[in-house]
Amino acid sequence: MKLVTRAALGWPASAAPSQTSTKGVKVHYEGTAVSTKLLTDHNACLAEWKAIRKSHLANKVENYSDVAYNYAACPHGYLLEGRGLRKRTGANGNQALNTAHYAILGLVGSSGLTEPNDAMLGAIRDGIELLRKNGAGNEIKGHRDGYATACPGGPLYTWVKAGAPRPGGSEPKPPAAKYEPFPGASFFLNGSRPALGKRSPIFTAMGKRLVAVGCGRYKVGPGPVLGQADVDSYEAWQRKQGFTGADAKWPPGRTTWDALKVPNV
Repeated sequence: MKLVTRAALGWPASAAPSQTSTKGVKVHYEGTAVSTKLLTDHNACLAEWKAIRKSHLANKVENYSDVAYNYAACPHGYLLEGRGLRKRTGANGNQALNTAHYAILGLVGSSGLTEPNDAMLGAIRDGIELLRKNGAGNEIKGHRDGYATACPGGPLYTWVKAGAPRPGGSEPKPPAAKYEPFPGASFFLNGSRPALGKRSPIFTAMGKRLVAVGCGRYKVGPGPVLGQADVDSYEAWQRKQGFTGADAKWPPGRTTWDALKVPNV
């Protein structure tokens, strides 16, 4: 486990109320745009986490005593301490829900960086296991379980509903020799926009599969150069998989990519 403590963040001891046990842990996301810069710059992750705490302390309506979450997890595999161990969360929606579960935030949002990578999922699991050793029960739920919200977003909630498996565990995965592994959301982006004009044989294979599953939106192609038709076709596929709104938008996510089964190139 790679832990960034409150002391390392320059924060004092948490003023949040103490709580020695819960039914388990609820997983959250930011619910706003999150920059894809976090994928390549860990300092940006730390800045994001500090900004969340600053905004919570400035919120006079909620009157938070500290950042609302017990921990956060970043795409570099770090667990970032918030309220920490044996502290009641302020993130779950109301006092009864806060008493029932601790809270861990994945640093993904509703646009930009929306897909948790393996390192982030591993860090969330680290946090869950740490909290379990310190009073949390075995339940793993999403924020939306018990509260009317889209949190933690489609990709994270799909993982939660699957039991929040640790990446690299025994759960079945598409064979690497047969299907193209998910190349990561950043492969499909130029900053926060689709990487239109980028060339790769992966795009040809992806497009052919999208046509095969009835989601092709091509007048010409598909081909190796990423175009708007690829974007439109993949968004149609994500909607077909049950994702809506921002969760259905480009770029591809691991869940829908694995379901598409793009042949290995």
